[in-house]
Amino acid sequence: MIYLDTHVVIWLYAGLEEKFSQQARALINQHDLLISPIVRLEVQYLYEVGRITVDARAIIDDLEERIGLQICDAPFDQVVSRSMALSWTRDPFDRLIVAQAQVGWEPLLTKDETIRSHFPNAIWP
Repeated sequence: MIYLDTHVVIWLYAGLEEKFSQQARALINQHDLLISPIVRLEVQYLYEVGRITVDARAIIDDLEERIGLQICDAPFDQVVSRSMALSWTRDPFDRLIVAQAQVGWEPLLTKDETIRSHFPNAIWP
């Protein structure tokens, strides 16, 4: 399994394959893909503020059908408890996305350098 950061989800939906290295595409094709439920909220937020033009439901539903994207069902309280220790960021989305991956100690595919410098399982090949 591999978790996807929000920007990865948006790029996959938009078909922006050039954003991914060959290794990143291989990881996406070879693993079960998960997102934190907070990714849905962040995608919706980006839609509401006009940064993207498609709402979260359409994006997530499409990726569930096309690539088998799944939403992680780890207990929210457990994720929030983990996120409380992530004081290296003030971004609540990043805190919860990283905490979700930490719960199962799974890799998180992200281009975000701050996340990668603080979470050993964050990757961007």
